[in-house]
Amino acid sequence: MLLCLDIGNTHLCGGIFLENSLLLQFRHDSKYIGTSDELGVFIRNVLRENDIDYRKIQQVGIASVVPGIDYTLRATCIKYLNRKPPLFLRPGIKTGIQIKTHNPNEVGADFIAGAIAAVELYPNQELLIFDLGTATTGCYINKHAEFLGGVIAPGIRVMMDSLQSNTAKLFEVSIVTPESVIGKNTKTAIQSGIYYSQIGLIKEIIAHTISEYQLTEKLTVIATGGFSHLFNKSKVFDQQIPELVLLGIKKMVEMNQTQ
Repeated sequence: MLLCLDIGNTHLCGGIFLENSLLLQFRHDSKYIGTSDELGVFIRNVLRENDIDYRKIQQVGIASVVPGIDYTLRATCIKYLNRKPPLFLRPGIKTGIQIKTHNPNEVGADFIAGAIAAVELYPNQELLIFDLGTATTGCYINKHAEFLGGVIAPGIRVMMDSLQSNTAKLFEVSIVTPESVIGKNTKTAIQSGIYYSQIGLIKEIIAHTISEYQLTEKLTVIATGGFSHLFNKSKVFDQQIPELVLLGIKKMVEMNQTQ
């Protein structure tokens, strides 16, 4: 079995794979990871409650954009899982992706993991991936598996927190798909404003990518991330794959098993 960990600014997202089957997904607040002992006990408890023996985990793959907890992650794996260091997605690792940006080392591991999975699932296609989490990010990978760059914008949660923190009369609301574009009260107006601002952002990025790169072939647009489910009915995405980053980490581990 393989344990994949996607470490973002808000959540640690974990997945247990048995060959090509995703047996389990779980989350933990990445701002409150704690010590390696606390994290190790949490992971073991999650596995035990789902009837998975941690001793059967043969490898751990990690994509982290929070360097401050990488040491804790490594210690957790060594002390509580397979007693081997985990494999981090970082420069020098085989990915099958050519990074064509000005500073390749700056590209986040989550960007690369998503690209790895997308290229595996949709080879020889023009790809635009949106990860809808704390931030809303997008990245463009051409049909030659070249990562040409991306965009980073405030995500749904950041927008909600900003409205609440910087206005006197606006308050936090549940984040849902609005029933109509024009809200009938403050709550639904906020929900609509946040939702449609993201839709507008995404549509503009799609249109400008097609225009700037003069694409004549179809651009396959993929959504992933914790808020991607909100856009199930939007018809703006060709595919929605919430576990895309975990699939990319899995593929990364497979590509580097002989190292």
